[in-house]
Amino acid sequence: MNKPKYIFVTGGVTSSLGKGIISASLARLLQAQGLNVSIQKLDPYINVDPGTLNPYEHGECYVTEDGAETDLDLGHYERFLSINTSQRNNVTTGKIYQNVIEKERKGEFLGKTVQVIPHITNEIKENIRNLNHKNNLDVIITEIGGTVGDIESLPFLEAVRQVVYEEGPDNSMVIHLTLIPFLSATGELKTKPTQHSVKTLMELGLKADVLVCRTERELSDEIKNKLALFCNVKFDCVIQSIDVETIYDVPIKMMEEGLDKVTLEKLKIKETEPNLDKWKNFLHKLKNPTHQINIGLVGKYIELSDSYKSILESLIHAGTENEVKVNVKSIHSEHIERENIGKHMSDLDGIIVAPGFGQRGLDGKILAVEYARVNKIPFLGICLGMQMAVIEYARNVKKIRYANSTEISEKCKDPVIDLMTSQKEIINMGGTMRLGAWDCELSKNTIAHKVYKKKLISERHRHRYEFNNKYSKTIFDDKFIIAGLNPDTKLVEIIENTDHPWFVGVQFHPEYKSSVYNPHPIFVNFVKASLKKYLNK
Repeated sequence: MNKPKYIFVTGGVTSSLGKGIISASLARLLQAQGLNVSIQKLDPYINVDPGTLNPYEHGECYVTEDGAETDLDLGHYERFLSINTSQRNNVTTGKIYQNVIEKERKGEFLGKTVQVIPHITNEIKENIRNLNHKNNLDVIITEIGGTVGDIESLPFLEAVRQVVYEEGPDNSMVIHLTLIPFLSATGELKTKPTQHSVKTLMELGLKADVLVCRTERELSDEIKNKLALFCNVKFDCVIQSIDVETIYDVPIKMMEEGLDKVTLEKLKIKETEPNLDKWKNFLHKLKNPTHQINIGLVGKYIELSDSYKSILESLIHAGTENEVKVNVKSIHSEHIERENIGKHMSDLDGIIVAPGFGQRGLDGKILAVEYARVNKIPFLGICLGMQMAVIEYARNVKKIRYANSTEISEKCKDPVIDLMTSQKEIINMGGTMRLGAWDCELSKNTIAHKVYKKKLISERHRHRYEFNNKYSKTIFDDKFIIAGLNPDTKLVEIIENTDHPWFVGVQFHPEYKSSVYNPHPIFVNFVKASLKKYLNK
């Protein structure tokens, strides 16, 4: 097993500066050097995972192959690197304390008083190093959530200090991402917030080896020299991260700024000629589309784009593959009524009904499904979106008036969507859904079979409710069919409407498996069908 090098990415001044994108971009550049790289996120909140958090609170919950509910930054890691992350790649304060308390209850500390140092910090260090378990990594990048100075982050930063001390200066480094604000009143870029942030980091025993400075304006050499002098870093290690057109520009910008070069130099890794041809080709196609189409994204967390981050990025990948720009029109399902639906959707070339939980906004989603079906607009229903497609068909075509989901009405007369049998005895809410990768067997002569070009696929899930198989013969017919089933549980995974140009509902989340180099075939084909709709107008 390799002894990996360790890179720690911290943040200062303010949150939401893009530590995840910088970490993923650096990892992409190191991959281009032929290195085996992985990234993990250390989140300071006490929740064991983000699975029970409202998307308004924390953005989308990203699910890994092994069924871990994780931070949305892991989606960036996978999309940039085309690798599968796992539960090892996301560690929270809640998970750390849970592990330590379980060990204490088992008597593993031999009567010692359990303390933040060394027991909590040792657990954090163990989780950092465990990422290399069976992975034979050359470099481990660890992103620390929050900002320096947060009380919640202190045990993580102390653990990082210890790892840096233990690994030595040639095997570890700290990259500090900070903000250089521009004051329009004076027309100046201000460095003082960064100086204070670096000072706070140094008070915790950590020295920033590299400063990555988020800015709206170009940094002059004078400002870089000032930052280098007062923050105790080399001039070449002050890296400008100016606002760009798309997040996929960031790896190229970071290479131009020399982030990969100073990182390789600090870690004593021999530099080679990076191969980013495929990435640059993706960017060229992304920025030079031949057409533009409008896709409606119907959901109930529309106000916050991070709530559907993976879907939005999947549409970018699929659009680029089809050489088309996808303009996403976000439509709040609570605002959709029969009287105004044409106003919301008449200009759309395709409609996606997004996943979600709970009753709010479901009537609007059902109306959106009906509009797509009746008007022959390409339709993709994801998870709850698929379930709404089933309810819409049951009510409006099969005339099952009281067709519903027990998630919406627990005692409904016709529960065509019902709580999974395996969920009925579960009390705890966190980490107990159907999660991670499950197999699906595709039926021949379906859109799904044509899209995937194989019989057996594996996709990631996150749900408690499923199609109630008692209604299979009542609802499904020659026009509304089951296109995919789990071979073991017989769970309905994919439905299609054959009396329609392109109408697909999937119980799983295809957006979790789309990346720059491997755009998901479901999204690629959906965008292709929407482009065809646009061209035939």
